[in-house]
Amino acid sequence: MFTGLVEGTGRVAALIPEGEAALRLAIDVPDCMAGECTLGESVAINGCCLTVVEFTDKTWQFQAGDETLSKTNLGELQVGSLVNLERSLKADARLGGHFVQGHVDATATVKTIDEDGGWVRMWFTVPTEISKLMIPKGSVAVDGISLTLVDVEPDCFSVALIPHTLEVTTLGERAVGHTVNIEADMLGKYIYKMVSDLGLTSQGNNAS
Repeated sequence: MFTGLVEGTGRVAALIPEGEAALRLAIDVPDCMAGECTLGESVAINGCCLTVVEFTDKTWQFQAGDETLSKTNLGELQVGSLVNLERSLKADARLGGHFVQGHVDATATVKTIDEDGGWVRMWFTVPTEISKLMIPKGSVAVDGISLTLVDVEPDCFSVALIPHTLEVTTLGERAVGHTVNIEADMLGKYIYKMVSDLGLTSQGNNAS
């Protein structure tokens, strides 16, 4: 379990093929995370929960299979790519974001980026089955970052990004057409399933 509060960004140091469709990811972690790792712990990489399989103080390694690589933007990583990193939530820690499982629901595409005095309004194109789980002022994880939804439409949504978020996460490097990982709020998933089972959902986006 995570919070969507990114601890730091790391750089992909190596991509090592394992079999026909799997990869071992070696990631150089930031100084604030160096030396604080245990074998087998969970780390969210761009919002995707992976397991530490080998590590040094500075470089942590993870294994990603075909399902992960094909359903998330981890399959697009190259040596030198910047990634968001967050270790799993401690039971006694403050919950500053929202509950994030590290289970990516879908990928989205950056649609537009509107700048205003250092702030950014960013729109993402997303599958309709995912936008149905969203509501304005609700929560969403974009590349593992806990964000508040501003607008929700049947095939897209927007978020407002403060300068700090742009500076300390990968969103500051995103451009129109880039792919991001999306995890909808799990509370929304359970509620939508419940009302669907009761036959209460409509054909359109329930957020519109």
